[in-house]
Amino acid sequence: MTDATTVPIKQHLIDPEICIRCHSCEEACPIDAITHDENNVVVDAEICNFCMNCIAPCPTGSIDNWRVVTTPYSLEEQLSWMELPEQEDLAVGASNGSIEALEDEVERLLAEAHKGAGGHARAPETAAKPTVNLYSRETPAIATVQGSYRLTAEDADSEVRHIILDLGRTVFPVLEGQSVGVLLPGSTEAGQPHLPRLYSISSPRDGERPNTNNLSLTVKREPGGLCSNYLCDLQKGDQVALTGPFGSTFLMPNDPAARIVMICTGTGSAPFRAFTMRRQRTLGEQGGPLTLFFGARSPEALPYFGPLKKVPETMLAKHLVFSRVEGQPKRYVQDCMLEQAESLAETLRDPHTHIYVCGLKAMEQGVEQAFERIAAGAGLDWPDLKARLRDGGRYHVETY
Repeated sequence: MTDATTVPIKQHLIDPEICIRCHSCEEACPIDAITHDENNVVVDAEICNFCMNCIAPCPTGSIDNWRVVTTPYSLEEQLSWMELPEQEDLAVGASNGSIEALEDEVERLLAEAHKGAGGHARAPETAAKPTVNLYSRETPAIATVQGSYRLTAEDADSEVRHIILDLGRTVFPVLEGQSVGVLLPGSTEAGQPHLPRLYSISSPRDGERPNTNNLSLTVKREPGGLCSNYLCDLQKGDQVALTGPFGSTFLMPNDPAARIVMICTGTGSAPFRAFTMRRQRTLGEQGGPLTLFFGARSPEALPYFGPLKKVPETMLAKHLVFSRVEGQPKRYVQDCMLEQAESLAETLRDPHTHIYVCGLKAMEQGVEQAFERIAAGAGLDWPDLKARLRDGGRYHVETY
């Protein structure tokens, strides 16, 4: 009879460095396999059946982590973690079956763990080390509204605002691509505190204005949206409670030669505004080229339309795409990508290329199919190339 302690099993884990403790995974789990204390959110290996219901609601990707183990990590161990443990070497000390068979089983289980979840995201090798989870719901950072400006035209069908938050003397270090959690005042109908709402930071690491301890958010007012309406209604001088910062993979490379392709819709432009401003302040036109594919319903509904036009084409190649312009056919970012197939194929071959996709989840499939067609036309195997880009910290997707 096989000794169960030597048979490797797949264990679902949550990365405590990335998790914002919003509990969306816990709410989505149909069998109560996810629990938490005041420090961490964790998965009970004795209950989890890998139904994957918790993957999609997670706003940070922290839920998409796995280890193959001979003995599952206990809840007590997971609750004490500050970071995930490394994958253990299961071949060492194996006493049952051949080492080769055990290694084959490990490979199979690891492949299954990441199947359908896009693989494990990695930060660019040259990215600065991020600070995460510095402030929590129990001890938030308090910011003061410095200004709130409407970005979309008054007659546009959506209201998007640029909100600047002053941190005063509070130490709140951020990097381009990170996010903050916003705490709503008051409580739910059940009398519980509201869960944090996550927003991408749209300013670079040294502030909205250079060397200023502030940050900005890009917020679309959603009908019935508690947090979006709260933020859009804020006035200068109002205070906001923040958690975070969050995010350790969707980061900007520090490599001056990096070619950065940014694909977004709507408020998905927030991190790319930060990327562009960082490049302007550090390297300008001397750095690797930036390319932006930005989709909106119309020019009036495209955030930062005016400022974008002022960025030199020699630094940022801009492809603005509109789907609801009267008298014109609907166009989406993937359509424009296919029109730029030749230049994108050349970019895909460059080992300095980094690709970022941010925006509505509905765009993800179209972008993926466009890359597949562009790669095939250039004699490249997109699934293989995508895996190598992702494993090298050069392919990032953040959709919601």
